[in-house]
Amino acid sequence: MKLPSGSRQPEKTVSQRLLQIIGKDMRIIVFGFRARTKQRRAVYDALLRCTRPARLWDLYAFVGCPSRFSNTNPKVRLLNEYWRLLGMGFYQASMRAIEDGSFTLSNEWWRISSVNSNYTMSPTYPFALLLPKSISDDKVLQACTFRARCRLPSITWCDRGTGAVLARSSQPLVGLMMNMRSNADENLVAALCTQIAGEKRRKLYIADARPRKNALANGAMGGGSESSANYFQSEIVFFGIDNIHAMRESLGRLRDYLDTYGTTSSDGMSSFLRHGGWSWGGGNLSSMSASVSTLGDTGWLIHVQTVLAGSAWIAARVALESASVLVHCSDGWDRTTQLVSLASLLLDPYYRTIRGFQALVEKDWLAFGHPFSDRLGMPSISGSGNMPFELSRQASTGSLPSSPMRQGSGSSSSQAQNTSHAQNQSSPIFLQWVDCVSQLLRMYPFAFEFSSAFLVDLLDCMLSCRFGNFLCNSEKEREQAGISDACGCLWMYLAELRASEGSSHAHYNLFYDPLKHDGPLLPPAAALAPTVWPQFHLRWSCPSEAQGGEVEAECRKLTRKFSELQRAKEAAEIRLNEASVTVESLAAELRNEKLVSTSARDAVKRASKETATIKRAVQSLGFSVYFTVDGDCNVGIERNPTEIPQQSICSVLTKDINGSVSHSEKADFSEPASEMEDAVSDNPLIRVCGSLCPMHTRDGECQWPNAGCAQSQSQLVGLKANFDAFDRLSIYDSYFGN
Repeated sequence: MKLPSGSRQPEKTVSQRLLQIIGKDMRIIVFGFRARTKQRRAVYDALLRCTRPARLWDLYAFVGCPSRFSNTNPKVRLLNEYWRLLGMGFYQASMRAIEDGSFTLSNEWWRISSVNSNYTMSPTYPFALLLPKSISDDKVLQACTFRARCRLPSITWCDRGTGAVLARSSQPLVGLMMNMRSNADENLVAALCTQIAGEKRRKLYIADARPRKNALANGAMGGGSESSANYFQSEIVFFGIDNIHAMRESLGRLRDYLDTYGTTSSDGMSSFLRHGGWSWGGGNLSSMSASVSTLGDTGWLIHVQTVLAGSAWIAARVALESASVLVHCSDGWDRTTQLVSLASLLLDPYYRTIRGFQALVEKDWLAFGHPFSDRLGMPSISGSGNMPFELSRQASTGSLPSSPMRQGSGSSSSQAQNTSHAQNQSSPIFLQWVDCVSQLLRMYPFAFEFSSAFLVDLLDCMLSCRFGNFLCNSEKEREQAGISDACGCLWMYLAELRASEGSSHAHYNLFYDPLKHDGPLLPPAAALAPTVWPQFHLRWSCPSEAQGGEVEAECRKLTRKFSELQRAKEAAEIRLNEASVTVESLAAELRNEKLVSTSARDAVKRASKETATIKRAVQSLGFSVYFTVDGDCNVGIERNPTEIPQQSICSVLTKDINGSVSHSEKADFSEPASEMEDAVSDNPLIRVCGSLCPMHTRDGECQWPNAGCAQSQSQLVGLKANFDAFDRLSIYDSYFGN
């Protein structure tokens, strides 16, 4: 509980029993219980059963619901990575190829061996090994006996262009006198150094990750280090990386430092209020300097820098000198794994992608037997794991025991802790390696496809035991436990998270540019100055500072908004294209309609002209032409040319749909002949006949009295055009007698 500065507590306080929980993710939680109750013990036992079960099958990955995040067998993925290294990435491995042993492919220099397919040679090595092509399996079996736990030199990365390799193994068993040798081991190591074109054999570096004194001390137990005199054209280098116990204690000091000087600590007091002052150590400069120096005293950043420097040195030797490097420590599964995987990350741009990073972790950490169960304090198939000690009696008091960071110089650890130091095999080796990767990500922000958030989620998934990828100590144990079939796959879970948001997901690095760093990364020594990883180490003690990347967060927000605008733009372009197609179709229809309209208008004009011409022609004959409402055309003979005819004796000319002309005899032609004779003189037909008929004499008499025109008195339409027909008529000879 946080108390205000200067406040006085009551004289009588209720005694509390406290329970402190230290998480592997740097989180510290304290529970307070009433005195003289058994609640604290009940909660402790319940947490103990959940966090550290006695059996492997009691872990959450097994007892939880069946996971939908299934994946292919890890053996298949390992073979695909081996084939990629050999330049045969076009092949795809399968369980059938593993069962019938047809996966042993090779190229000019190296081959895939099945000598450990049943894990009889080395139970902590993978079922398939990448070895020099010139070394047979019989020689491999002879050479493995000279290395600790039979972890003989095996290739973990190779350069197809230069022939340089990066190999790993355990320490040689040279004996107490450091004089034991093995011809099979020396031949195997020499085969790692292929011939350089046009030059002598390439140089070999043997990188021992341990301090020199530790390597010499291991000689008392039969181990030790190689002698450069026994390995042709070789050089031995010691990196001085401490063992797992030093790393565990260093992380504990870092956790206590962050808990002490963070924004809020596990005891509820802010670092600004500690020691009764408003700032660190009462606000004086010497106290603040002491707190900063305490961060250096944790040793964590020094260890991270040592691993980074060793990996950068290995990558430089391979990239710049085309040399082969053999890396080992004592057992070859802790410091060796850190160095070879980090050096591979620097050398190969593929491993700096999300897919490649997964292949790197599965190859160097899982397949080559990093003991995750032992390092995380989890049960394995061969044992029950490291069980914690019972609560000490001092923890039953009303206050927590002081952490090493807060204890005085006279405090000392208990006898039980000294005894358990060598027995405790837990250590944050993988966490330290991921911390190194985050330092490289900070130094080269354009070189990695994944972000720091991806690394944090990877660690959280590993520590939660929700998935089976990091359970057990070796590939053999995971196969015996049926991990790949019974448990979910972490990589599929992370892939589904990324698929939910696409390229804007937090796992993707916004600044990734594969063309900017398409070769090896060779950081200089001056750049290898690590800092506290804020996204992981500070997220509980300093949550506001852990967000550290406000610029990255803003860029991610802008990127997400840009993606939304991009999608909106694409949708608008689709709609615009659809509208354009619609407009084009409408324009085509409009053009067709316009053509039809133009044709119709031309036809109307032509018909109008024809009608006007016909009308003028008919009117010139003395007829009147007018149209009815229904569109019928009436033509009549005028009684008086100056007057509108009151009664027309004519035929109605109409046009049907087909344009043909038909005559409708609407006029009355039944007048008596006498009336017709009386009206001959007054009939204008005579005048018309006289003006048109060629048979009409000058004195006005008709030479064709019996013609049909004189009888019908009005049938003059078409008369002028039918003179030939008149000539063919039979005429009386007496008609022309006079």
